[in-house]
Amino acid sequence: MPYFQSADGLRLHYLDEGEGLPVIALAGLTRNAADFDHVAPHLPVRLIRPDYRGRGLSEWGDHATYTIPQEAQDVLALMDHLGLEKAAILGTSRGGMIGMVLAATARDRLIGVALNDIGPELAETGLEIIKNYIGKPPAQKTYAEAAAFRARNWVHFKDVPMDRWLAEVAAHYEETPDGLVLRYDPKLRDAVLEAGAQPTPDLWPLFDALHGLPLALIRGGNSDLLSVATADKMAERRPDMIRVDVPGRGHVPFLDEPQALDALHRWLERM
Repeated sequence: MPYFQSADGLRLHYLDEGEGLPVIALAGLTRNAADFDHVAPHLPVRLIRPDYRGRGLSEWGDHATYTIPQEAQDVLALMDHLGLEKAAILGTSRGGMIGMVLAATARDRLIGVALNDIGPELAETGLEIIKNYIGKPPAQKTYAEAAAFRARNWVHFKDVPMDRWLAEVAAHYEETPDGLVLRYDPKLRDAVLEAGAQPTPDLWPLFDALHGLPLALIRGGNSDLLSVATADKMAERRPDMIRVDVPGRGHVPFLDEPQALDALHRWLERM
């Protein structure tokens, strides 16, 4: 499995598959490279999927380094490791925040950004849900139990087959004789809560830093993190932005829905 080393010495895992335009796919907060398993077969690109520090197969570090600016620096270190002068960013949730930070701090390294259910304003309802579950293993003891729980309770998602829920839980947990274990450092919870204790900065300048870059926004039609009002405001500031709302999806779309694929293919064409 391929690894690279961060500036502070952590061994970080990534996947590098396909040919053509380099697209770095950045996962959600607690997630990993498997976030993009469903969409990867549909994208005719060189898809590079890192596991953030403390997630997936990457080494754990001091939880104080589990921050968006540090993770943005790790992306640049990966690009340097691969000899990539420029790349596009496909960012799911936290990955989209990292993409915006890169646009503000290393714009010359980017050729485009696609945001999956994320923007510069986050709904408090969704943030509270994240704070409630992060760092805690699920009460369910098996993949089957966890998949069934999601099918029953993730009401913002409609018409999701059970095999998809099984794939999702297998990506995020390891099944052991003692129950399901997180595929990330539980101290990520401390990092998130400590960050949340600080005043929320104005993130619109980060979004505005995307000016001139091919931009797409994919929003879950039932998202509890990215409101319609915020997505509309983003579209007003960037009239050229490709924007779709995926029906029957909350936070976050899987990205292989027809609406999401249409947006991604149009975004790729612009680059």
